[in-house]
Formats: sequence, C-alpha cells, structure tokens
Amino acid sequence: MITVTNLTKRYGHTLAVDDISFTCAPGTVTGFLGPNGAGKSTSLRMLTALTPPTSGTATVDGRRYRDLPNPGRVVGVMLDAAAAHAGRTGRETLQVAGEVLGARRGAADDMLERVGLASAAGRRVGQYSLGMRQRLGIAVALLGDPAALVLDEPANGLDPEGIRWMRELLQDFSRRGGTVLLSSHLLSEVQATVDRLVVIGKGKIVAEGDLAELLAGSGIKVRGLDPQGLHAALVAAGLNPTPLPDDAFTVDATPEQVGRAAAAAGQVLLELRAADGAGLEDLFFTLTAGTELADDKDVA
Repeated sequence: MITVTNLTKRYGHTLAVDDISFTCAPGTVTGFLGPNGAGKSTSLRMLTALTPPTSGTATVDGRRYRDLPNPGRVVGVMLDAAAAHAGRTGRETLQVAGEVLGARRGAADDMLERVGLASAAGRRVGQYSLGMRQRLGIAVALLGDPAALVLDEPANGLDPEGIRWMRELLQDFSRRGGTVLLSSHLLSEVQATVDRLVVIGKGKIVAEGDLAELLAGSGIKVRGLDPQGLHAALVAAGLNPTPLPDDAFTVDATPEQVGRAAAAAGQVLLELRAADGAGLEDLFFTLTAGTELADDKDVA
C-alpha cells in the first residue's frame, strides 16, 4: 500500500506540491498524470526520500521510505533510467544492486533473462540504447522482489514490442498482489495499462479514482464551425466550457442545454455527443487545461 497524506513541497515562494493525498492499493496499477510542472516528479522524489517534504507524509506499507531497513525489498524504484553507471556492464549493474539488496546468488542473470537483456549482459551500459536502459532500470527495481513499484516514465524509449512487454509485466505484477504507481506522458499506453488514475495540476490533485469511472464522467463534447463564437455562447448560457486540442469543448451539461445555447447564438455545430469513453486524452486535457508550467524536474 502506498499512502500519500497532505504532502506539500515549497521551494522558497514556489509551491510545487500543494497538500496532496491519495492511496495506491495492492493489486492495482495507478497512473500518476499531469502536465509539465504539475508536481509529479517532485511528488515521486518525496515518496522515495530523494526530496524532503515541507509537510505531510508519504509511506509504503505504513513506513516512510527512509525508515525502511532495506527499501528495495519493499518498493522497487526507477525514476531515471540514465542513472546507471555507464562503465559497468548490465550484469555488473545488477550484481552490485543484488549485493546491496541481499538478493540470492544468480538473481542478476535470471533478471536479465526476464527483462530481455540476457544477450546484452556483458555490454557496458553506456552502449545501451534508451530502451535497453529502461529495461535495465526495471530489472533493478524488480531485483529485490518488492511488494510495490514506483516508476517514472517506464515506457520512455521502448519500441512497440517493449511497451507491450512492460504493460504485461506490470499487470502481472499487480495480479499477484503488487502495487504499482507509474508516471507517464504516453496517455494511450496509460489507458491500456492502469486500473486507477491520480491526476495532478499546479501541485493539486484534480482527479482520483477508477479509470473506467473517470472516463464515464467526461460530460458532453461539442465542436462548432466557429470555436470562439461557440465558446462565447456557452459562457453566456452559464455553462463552463473546457477547451480540447481539436477546437472542441467539454461541458458538464446535457446535450439539450448545449444545443439550445448554440442555437440561441446562431452557432453551427459539427459535433455534439456524450464524451463517455472518449478516451484518456480528452479527459486529461479537460482536467488539466491551463495548468501547464515549466518541467517540475527543473524546480526539484
């Protein structure tokens, strides 16, 4: 169980993470989403004791990461696949990690086989592609046989076959009772992988819940011949349109209310439908519209 309670991080006058709370239960894969600068990386760094919180707590199985006697045995972490020593081979990287974790003899080679790097075990990490480094980072995270995984952009650099492999690996991990928290910008892959979502914008949680439930509550999608005129008509009718990337809007209203507002203003509609099942991309932009900032990694 991963539990984040009233977690806050302030850098001088900048409030990077603002009193966030959420949980990730065993047997689930939770996607942690938000635009650049939303506070994702800072939150994950606080969870894994790389950044001290200003206030609040983040625990795994009821204990802070820094208080775990052997953290890698409880939670496997991959926040930066490029952090591996470029001069070591893949096998050496896992052997060193295994020594720290107290892994059984031979675990490094078994894990290299599991993540598809057995043939590259003797190559130096500096010669690995980005996708291979991602696989190696996941191997290190899994090496201690943890009950939870915390992964930042695990699909970055993977080819389609690699992305499918990662999805199956994480879903199998959760089916066996594991807890997964992952951050990613690949929204289509997140939708295909996760059970739950936590969405953050400007340091605050803007949505949390089961993926299916959140997608089912996406409201009405409307698109017109004159996007600016349609926006003005919806605002004048007391509705609250949220812009989408395709010049459409989502509105928390009935189709009749939207249609009447457009008709009263003489607006020609090109699309008017329930946004249920419209997809994670529409939901993401609806929830995070106007929250884009500089990458929060720069703040951290």
